[in-house]
Amino acid sequence: KPIGEHMDDLALIDQDNFSTIIDYEVGVIQNQKSLQKFYTKINMTRKPGLPVPMVDFSKDMLILVCLGEQHSEMTPLLSKLHETDTRVSIAVQLIEKEQVEQISTQPIYYPFYLFKMPIIDKTFDFQKIDN
Repeated sequence: KPIGEHMDDLALIDQDNFSTIIDYEVGVIQNQKSLQKFYTKINMTRKPGLPVPMVDFSKDMLILVCLGEQHSEMTPLLSKLHETDTRVSIAVQLIEKEQVEQISTQPIYYPFYLFKMPIIDKTFDFQKIDN
């Protein structure tokens, strides 16, 4: 359950367990060029590549969550902790997906999650919450 306020406007538009991003990072994407750059990076090692989502950047912005190296399937849960006139503070909680069966060889995941939301012209501050 989210520790902050539920974000109604947030929609997951893309997700993959095998990005090439090995470190945890969260950031905001506000234009097509930055989005294209991210997909170029993750598509270098895959044929065919993942298609770049269509986004209207005049209305929407994206939050990109790269979880870094994970040894089980994790899902980020984003919630709003605090908002002022100039800043928004977002909690990023990592929730483990339940394993149905025990797997003898543990795969390594480098997941990314891409969320879309209406533009908020504020500084974003992301806080990773370890459960």
